[in-house]
Amino acid sequence: MAAEISDRVREIAEANDLPESEVFERALERGLEILWEDVVLRRYLGGEIDRDEAIEQVGRTEVERVEREQRIVEEDVDWGLNA
Repeated sequence: MAAEISDRVREIAEANDLPESEVFERALERGLEILWEDVVLRRYLGGEIDRDEAIEQVGRTEVERVEREQRIVEEDVDWGLNA
């Protein structure tokens, strides 16, 4: 796995004419952003923060996406319980 990651980092660096250290930095930033969005959206769905705060932190698109996903899951559960 470590060798595979190193190979990918090297390939990404070469393809983008970047030092490998910058590839790692960008990957860390991108990964942290995804993890942060997960935390904010989980807090929103759990009622810990309101919709406006969630939108402020991760954007309207992400909040609307997670609302659609939650609605679909709830519809599936309701269908399953009443089928």
